[in-house]
Amino acid sequence: MARARTAIMLAACLAFPLASCSSAGSGGEVASAPPPPVAAPGKARNVILFIGDGMGISTITAARIYAGQKLGQTGEEYVLPFERFENVALVKTYNTDAQVPDSAGTASAMNTGLKTRIGMLGVGPEAPRDDCAASLEHHLPTLGEQALQHGLALGVVSTARITHATPAAVYAHVPDRDWEADAAIPAEQRGKGCKDIAAQLVETDFDVALGGGRGAFFGAEKGGRRLAADADLPGAWSARTGGAFVESQTELAAAPLDKPVLGLFTPSHLSYMADRKATSSEPTLTEMTAEAIKRLSRDPDGYYLMVEGGRIDHAHHAGQAGYALEETVEFARAIQYALDHTDPADTMILVTADHSHVFTMAGYPKRGNPILGLVVPPGEGDDEHAGSSGGPTLAKDGKPYTTLGYMNGPGAIAGERPDPETGIHAHQQALVPTGSETHGGEDVALYGNGPGAERVRGVIEQNLIYDIMRKAFGW
Repeated sequence: MARARTAIMLAACLAFPLASCSSAGSGGEVASAPPPPVAAPGKARNVILFIGDGMGISTITAARIYAGQKLGQTGEEYVLPFERFENVALVKTYNTDAQVPDSAGTASAMNTGLKTRIGMLGVGPEAPRDDCAASLEHHLPTLGEQALQHGLALGVVSTARITHATPAAVYAHVPDRDWEADAAIPAEQRGKGCKDIAAQLVETDFDVALGGGRGAFFGAEKGGRRLAADADLPGAWSARTGGAFVESQTELAAAPLDKPVLGLFTPSHLSYMADRKATSSEPTLTEMTAEAIKRLSRDPDGYYLMVEGGRIDHAHHAGQAGYALEETVEFARAIQYALDHTDPADTMILVTADHSHVFTMAGYPKRGNPILGLVVPPGEGDDEHAGSSGGPTLAKDGKPYTTLGYMNGPGAIAGERPDPETGIHAHQQALVPTGSETHGGEDVALYGNGPGAERVRGVIEQNLIYDIMRKAFGW
């Protein structure tokens, strides 16, 4: 790393249980653990922004129940780590040209302080989408760029491609989020001064960048760059910075602490937690968060770290609620690690989502009903809608339905509705047939802890999250 460092030893225990979020009380109930200490209003040395991509409030509720049920509880009483924060707000997520937003416009709002068009990163709404020349005139300074200017360390962590919309909003400026590699820039827009997102990342003086998306950084022989068959962006970055390029958790753990690190662990997105094998070489989100905090904490001036649980969103788009909930539990585990390994007196932690999904919890399931199962009513149930005694509730077509479902998506049924799938690998049924389930437009939650978190309150515009972070830094 170019800036001076002081070593701070941090415990690196990654095997903490989410059970620590609550403790069993009498009568089978669960008493919430004491809330994390909240610092008095003051200046933050560090800011960590956790973004659960697509983690709307219905996802948080379902994940809370899912996490509790995995521990043998009924689930409804469970408490996720960030739900103990005393400062909570609702956030309005629309883009300047879209009632229901995408991740590029929303992540840009949080990282620049201004809302912009759907699909654009770090570019003001005055520029049309896909217009390189116009975008160059309307670059919006990002919080990450300002952190570097103030001498702070910078980190970006994601389970998605590191060039995907949410992580890219920390460092990139493009009029189209799809310009992840050079070949993605349309021929008519090339040569006008715009660079693809991968190229912009390796030109940024970050300290830690960890995620997927290796393909966008290498030429056609090894990856997805097409304009130079022998392109090796990580090699050029290492030569410029002296940093370590790593491709596995083992290599990441062995990388020097006093040099920047770029970790690209998969050609595209990281694997879903539900599909993860014990022999996987990929780090989990918690492991990447732990490495980022350990390394960034060495900077005496502090740091800005953005951590994204990116695959919550992808699972919802596929109509697989179980996968989304498993990703949310891992996201919560990473937050718990951050709480355990930072000081609330000098570190602000914000937890939010960029947008919601059309994800629903329906019916009248009994207390403790399996969240990924069929709706079974309390007691004997409603005679009009219940099946056989103790059985699932039946819809008007005489078939059961699940608690979780979607307004639209690939799970829509044409013709006679089959019995729904259940369990973590299920594809939930949906109403409107679309190739991919869509985002939702309702407000999302923002949870805050640490210096400056008292500003997390009320109903706010999404771009004010940027102001909350800047004021926490004292800028």
